[in-house]
Amino acid sequence: MARLVRHDAMGPIEIPPQGKSVWVCACGLSQNLPYCDGSHKTCRQEETDDSKVYVYDDERMNVVDTQDA
Repeated sequence: MARLVRHDAMGPIEIPPQGKSVWVCACGLSQNLPYCDGSHKTCRQEETDDSKVYVYDDERMNVVDTQDA
């Protein structure tokens, strides 16, 4: 069953280990989940006032619908 999952983050979450940081996707758009691949740059087109929910296609690359929050 398909689900609509709301992601409020517009960028990754840093998990700093002992040596090199690891970046985990928080926007849900990465093609390399759970790791960030920079796809959050797509979120720049979204309004930031939380009035809309953006629905992306199955590939998580293009907005196919917007709904009121």
